[in-house]
Amino acid sequence: MPVPFVRHAGVAARAVWGDGALAALDGELRRLGITRPVAICARSVAARADVMDMLHEALGDRPVATFSDVREHSPLPQVRAAAEVLAESGADGVIAVGGGSAVVTARAATILAAERKDIRELATHRDAEGRMISPRLLAPKLPNVVLATTPTTAYAKAGAAVRDPEAAERLALFDPKARAQLVVFDPMLARTAPASLVSSASLNMFAMAIDGMQTTADNPLAEALLSQGLREVLASLPALDADGGDDRERVRLMLAALLVGQGSDFAGTGIAQALSHAVGPISTTANGVVEAMLLPHTARFNRDVTGRSQARIAEDFPAGTPDARDLPDAIGRFLASSGVPTRLRDVGITQDQLPDAVAHTLGDWSITRVPKPAGEAELLDILQAAW
Repeated sequence: MPVPFVRHAGVAARAVWGDGALAALDGELRRLGITRPVAICARSVAARADVMDMLHEALGDRPVATFSDVREHSPLPQVRAAAEVLAESGADGVIAVGGGSAVVTARAATILAAERKDIRELATHRDAEGRMISPRLLAPKLPNVVLATTPTTAYAKAGAAVRDPEAAERLALFDPKARAQLVVFDPMLARTAPASLVSSASLNMFAMAIDGMQTTADNPLAEALLSQGLREVLASLPALDADGGDDRERVRLMLAALLVGQGSDFAGTGIAQALSHAVGPISTTANGVVEAMLLPHTARFNRDVTGRSQARIAEDFPAGTPDARDLPDAIGRFLASSGVPTRLRDVGITQDQLPDAVAHTLGDWSITRVPKPAGEAELLDILQAAW
């Protein structure tokens, strides 16, 4: 039989985790040559004296500037403001403290500060022939470090999606040089995140793992990353309680996010992620929850193409969950047991918003790497079924 051609380029990133992981930060920053970092975080993180005390103790005598206006979905005005702080402070490194929004804002700000161009010149776009093009961003980038408080697949990514609130537009930047060179998972930081945020972020990687494992590419290395990440989520997410679970569960979910982030880079994602990029920002809940809600419906759409991989994925679900031949049912039961809403109408989406969401989805980079292509009519059918 023919052997499909695959190019798999591993990610050269360091990860430190466990008790005392923050104490390793000083040596890691010395290795990276970072002496004047800028910390990028949300106001809620900056307002916590315990988190800021941990950060300053870990940084030692390094002077640090702080940008503390990170917001959900990384809005363009805040990203531009963070880029100005990087440019004006003389920073030689960037430290994102928090979850996905902090990581993405830090990466996007790093790109804007280095390239010094309008973001639309730098963002992925369709060319005259309709192909999705990511411009080559050649300027050197400051090293990025992540001090994680929540699980997010953004740790591993080279891309950064910025939302322009005025145009209601999602702008995607791509530059491997801005990928985090170090991620730190310390239980003391992990326990500072609200339980609801840990849960919604975990649902995002749950969905990305299942989407990625439905790829038609023959890449067992990527599937190993995604499958292990999924197993970690299936084991740890149900153990989260009103307090967000114990330290071990939170750190294991962070490690799962790193695995899924790397694996999905190689395998691609799926329609659920592309749709959630458009639906999530107009809903009343987090993107990760929306993506998970869409997953049973996109799996049904994919089934005639990905039926064999769906059977393998269902085997990762704990014993006692549904028939391994029906992945959408397995997903639905797991989400219901986790208290996830089942209908888009339950999270503030109206039917008249669905066509506009489809239009935005068709311009999303994620839609170019799906196992079964979907046009406007198919995407609208999926959203109608989920509504």
